[in-house]
Amino acid sequence: MDENTKIAEKLAKAWRFFFDRGFIEGFGHISARTTDPQRILMAPRSLGRDAAPGDFVIVDLAGRQIGTTLELPSELPIHLEIYKRRPDVGSVAHFHCLYPTSFGMSERMLKPTYFLASIFRDGIPIHPDSRLVSNAERGAALAATLGSHRAAIMKAHGIVVVGQDVEEMLAATYILEDNAHRTWVTASMGDIEYLADEAMAEIEAEMLKTRGPFRRIWALCECHTSEAGAAPGRQAFKAE
Repeated sequence: MDENTKIAEKLAKAWRFFFDRGFIEGFGHISARTTDPQRILMAPRSLGRDAAPGDFVIVDLAGRQIGTTLELPSELPIHLEIYKRRPDVGSVAHFHCLYPTSFGMSERMLKPTYFLASIFRDGIPIHPDSRLVSNAERGAALAATLGSHRAAIMKAHGIVVVGQDVEEMLAATYILEDNAHRTWVTASMGDIEYLADEAMAEIEAEMLKTRGPFRRIWALCECHTSEAGAAPGRQAFKAE
């Protein structure tokens, strides 16, 4: 099995995990960079729950499909413009998750309240434009808002989360939603006590050194999808 097929398998597992946990609900898409850094594997438009590795489309960073003519998400520029500007990013997710998106419609900023969310200690910026990111100009603006951060909230729209690979993207998305949910619950009880930066810095350093939480959340994904199986899908992936 070549490396691109392995990446596609991980995307299919991540997709089914997100789908079953309500992250997608008709909207959202994920992608990953291939072994060729100028090409990505992209979820096509209207991808169903039972995604297979072969369902993901090879697209270059100019937006041209390789070997297919499937309809792609209108917000493909989210992915393309981030990959162009962030060579450290190997995977991107865009969803309309309830809890983190709510912080884009509130005066309260989403900050780490739960220890795993220390990976977001450098901030989660809010992109001020709520429109569909349907062209390169809007994609570039969102990428600029994201900057060097791991995630951004799109005001009254959704979220974008990045990782160095599919596993990290999945774990970061899971943690972002979980932290937002816990913060929302805490706010209903009264004042929120945020984690101190000194504590977050130590926790973040340990997490990034061992990648333990990323591996644990990915294991949760694999456990969830292990019985689902994977059909061959539409195409095989070859380095060209």
